[in-house]
Amino acid sequence: MDVINALEGTSYHQGNQTVDDYLDSFQALVSNAGYMDPRTLVVKFQQGLRLGIQNQIATMPYGRLADTDPDAWYKAAWRIDQERLANEAFQSVSRSTLSTTLKTVSAQPPPLSVARLPLVPPLPVTPKPPLTTPSMGSP
Repeated sequence: MDVINALEGTSYHQGNQTVDDYLDSFQALVSNAGYMDPRTLVVKFQQGLRLGIQNQIATMPYGRLADTDPDAWYKAAWRIDQERLANEAFQSVSRSTLSTTLKTVSAQPPPLSVARLPLVPPLPVTPKPPLTTPSMGSP
């Protein structure tokens, strides 16, 4: 397939690849096609990124990336993808740990019932005399 035609279509898009893999294939493709204009590189790279990564770059809180700085786009996309991969790994471990914990808890025998202590009659309470408030006329 002609590299120029590949870059004009969607076959070069990221798809299920990591950004690292997509970036390697993208850079080889644009190099073979002779693309050197930074703005064109940014546009093509951005178009090929997964929509979620495109949106995260577009809404980054610390400013918009320049349309003429492909390296900034490559780094931002790579960083976002690394964060996604780390988060997926964390969630996978968390789900695995939770699943193992639930299996362990459900495999344990139910707790023994609490032994009933014999009832002891309550201690007698001696009533206290009511408190009296001295009145004005009597001490």
